[in-house]
Amino acid sequence: MNNALVQVHDIASLQAACQPWRDAGERIVFVPTMGNLHEGHLQLVDLAKQHGERCVVSIFVNPTQFGPNEDFDAYPRSQEKDVQLLAARGVDLVFVPSVETLYGNSVSSDLHVPDELGNKLCGANRPGHFDGVATVVAKLFDAVKPTAAVFGSKDYQQVQVIRWLVSHLSLPIKIIAAPTVREADGLAMSSRNQYLTNNSRQQASRLYQVLSSVADELQHGRRDFSALEAQAITVLNKTGWQVDYVHILSPELLTPHEKDRHFMIFAAAYLGVPRLIDNLKCTISPQSKNRK
Repeated sequence: MNNALVQVHDIASLQAACQPWRDAGERIVFVPTMGNLHEGHLQLVDLAKQHGERCVVSIFVNPTQFGPNEDFDAYPRSQEKDVQLLAARGVDLVFVPSVETLYGNSVSSDLHVPDELGNKLCGANRPGHFDGVATVVAKLFDAVKPTAAVFGSKDYQQVQVIRWLVSHLSLPIKIIAAPTVREADGLAMSSRNQYLTNNSRQQASRLYQVLSSVADELQHGRRDFSALEAQAITVLNKTGWQVDYVHILSPELLTPHEKDRHFMIFAAAYLGVPRLIDNLKCTISPQSKNRK
């Protein structure tokens, strides 16, 4: 049975709390979050608890991954409720640092993600975003020193960036990618979903439906990737979305080939105020029929 949840705000207290667990040989699995937690986050916690004896969660809205015209100040914060949810889920420790705790007097990104990874998909429209992600996760990893960390696959590109980070810094941390958690109508759970109005919420599931439609076309042999992307963009734009991108790539985020069996379909679009992202993996079965 877990002890009461410990909440700390500075790195010295964090490491002091974790040291007895390390001394006892217990594995610490880490779930970094920006708070405003929902069931998707809590399922990351559940998965983390399957991979170690101790679960540490951070709540930190990271300024370096937000652009100058993005929603850093307005990003929803619900720390008291979040801590209660984490306690109920059996989390051992929650780390809630200030910006000064992690960045000191220099709030800037110290790491640069390779352009071929960081400047596509969300990175193409959010310059420096993944540099900020890599920088803050490196700082959190250094503070927590976990044996493993769990990230959600809804942010697929982010997971690839974190895998690069671990390799680049030679960190002994296992990265676990958790499946995307969806609402009953297919909408991927996200903290930004609360920005949706009643009317836009009814349209929000269309993003997943469009991705599923593209996957169906791929399953039936279509390989005109640009045409499929353009078709999906048209459908979304005609139904009230403002599309950033729809792209079909390989699981490694490379340009796909016609003979590939594994594809990733990515989309990002505004529906009113919120910018929603989603992705879908498509594996081609050997029985798939060609469609001309």
